[in-house]
Amino acid sequence: MSNVCDICGKKKFSGSTIIRRGLAKKKGGIGMHVVKVSPRTFEPNIQSIRVVDENGAVSRKKVCVQCIRSGRIQKPC
Repeated sequence: MSNVCDICGKKKFSGSTIIRRGLAKKKGGIGMHVVKVSPRTFEPNIQSIRVVDENGAVSRKKVCVQCIRSGRIQKPC
């Protein structure tokens, strides 16, 4: 089951989770130190909703919430 938006093509991308230890300098410590960097993925907020096509037909598509909010799709009444 793909996790890609059918309208804009948004999909998951990779990043990092950074673990830090120590007390911040502004709190009186010697600063925060990075002790571990773990890979992770950022998933888009994909919703399966009913959409009206250009022809007027209603179909079910996977759409990201950004496309829903911006009005790029038309919901059936």
